[in-house]
Order: sequence, then C-alpha cells, then structure tokens
Amino acid sequence: MTETIAFQGKALCPSRSELGEGPTYDPHTDTLYWFNILGKELHELSLSSGQKTVHALPFKASVLARIDGDRQLIASERGLMIRDVRTGAFDLHVELEPAHMGNRSNDGRVHPSGALWIGTMGLKAQDGAGSIYHVAQGTVTRLFTGISIPNAICFSADGTTGYFTDTRVNRIMRVSLDPATGLPAGEAQVFADTSGRPGGSDGAVCDNEGNVWNARWGQSCIERYAPDGELIARYALPTSRVSCPAFVGAKADRLVATTAFEGATAEERQSDTLAGTLFDLGITVSGRHEPAYRL
Repeated sequence: MTETIAFQGKALCPSRSELGEGPTYDPHTDTLYWFNILGKELHELSLSSGQKTVHALPFKASVLARIDGDRQLIASERGLMIRDVRTGAFDLHVELEPAHMGNRSNDGRVHPSGALWIGTMGLKAQDGAGSIYHVAQGTVTRLFTGISIPNAICFSADGTTGYFTDTRVNRIMRVSLDPATGLPAGEAQVFADTSGRPGGSDGAVCDNEGNVWNARWGQSCIERYAPDGELIARYALPTSRVSCPAFVGAKADRLVATTAFEGATAEERQSDTLAGTLFDLGITVSGRHEPAYRL
C-alpha cells in the first residue's frame, strides 16, 4: 500500500487563485512566479524579501520561462509572448494556433536543450481540441494532437525522456527524446496508468533521481513515481484541487505547489478555505532549476 505523508508545510502566499498554475522559480533573482489563468494574472513572489506583486495580464496565460535577465517567455491564448521584465510590455514571439480555434495554452516546460514543450486546450475543455507543441528558437512543431487537457509535461535531467498526460484520459505517458533537440526519438508509451483511480493527473516535475512528482487534481496530494512508473508515495496538501509542483530555492531542494478552486461548488468553497493557495510542502527534495528558453 502506497504511503501517504501528512502535510508538514505552510502557505507561502495568502492570495487565492481561481486556477493557480504554472509555478516556476528563477534562481538568479530568488523569485517564484505563477499564474491565475482564469483571472489573467501573473503572480511574483520574492522568496528572500517576501515582497509580492500581482501583474494584470491582457490575456489568459499559463507558463513562464526565463530567457535572460531582461526577458521572459510567456505562453498565452494569443501564442508565445516575450515579456520585458522591467516594463511588463509584451511582444509576439510566435503564434501556436489560429485564434478561430478558440484554444488557450495550458501546461508546458522547457527541455534541457532550451526548447519549449507547450500544450493547448479548448477554452471550454472540449474533447480532443488541444495539442502539444515543441518550439525551438521560434520554430513550432506539433508533437501530439487530439488532447483535451495537456498536463504533466516534464523531462529527465539528461533530456533523454519526456513525460506528458491528457488529464481526461489519466495516463501519464513517457517518450524517448533526442537530448540535443527535445524532439521525440520514438513512440510514446504508458508510464503510469492512473485512469482507474479518483482524481486527475495534473502538472508534474522530474527530479535529479528520475522521480516524477505529479499533482493529483481533486485528491489533495502530490504523487511521487519512481523512474519505472511505480507509485512510491503521496504527499498530502490541505486542499483538494492541486494543480502543479515546482522546485524552488538556491539548491532546488524545496517543493511548492499551486492549487485552485475552479469548478468548486459554493459548499466546497466554504469548506475548502485554502483552495487556490500556493503551498510549500515542507520537504527536502533532489530538484533542479528550470533551463532558460533559447531564443
């Protein structure tokens, strides 16, 4: 029986997001970023000073990647945008899909090669409306299509393995990659079949030891899988809708997670008062910092 580890962490930020997603940490500035997708907000928290800033966005966005000290890549419903860190101004980097498709960005992550994997989904989560793309220096390649809710995009430390899921299908997939490019070098295979269990496989990160840490939407936990796909442990959180983890800190040895209250009933909102909060799990992990997007 899989061990469940009681929550021993804390809330890092009192603000609550309807759909908290896309947490990422910049070790150069000791800053944690995450999104409230439906609220069109980018949240910025200095871990050293505790200073918090919320940036209003002109679009729904879900993923942030460092480019350099002056620029960030933002995945949004309008495509991939370059954000000026100082002014907050946006310039279009590349479109992913035509606007008439009615999609938005969802989960994504930068591969060690500097290429981005980014998923799209329908604004109403229509069946099969989304895809997962590989973007390298502005060149867009569609990798997987017919996906309803793309999630769990992450990579092994050496860049030879990629992971992803369609939360509606609830099977975490694994695919061999060319470590120099981040492009698939084989067919995707099932890594962990979670379709027979309650909840949904959501965002994920892969640590230095090859363990995959996957947020379990609707089940108040993050699950840790061994490199062979075996479920090792569940780490409890004090709210139901857990969306995505991230490694933070100078040594990337802490784990945080975004949560949400999207889809909650009035009764659930009243009883689950921490829904939408950002949490530090209070555990020590063998994490790693996210690579920059190679422009």
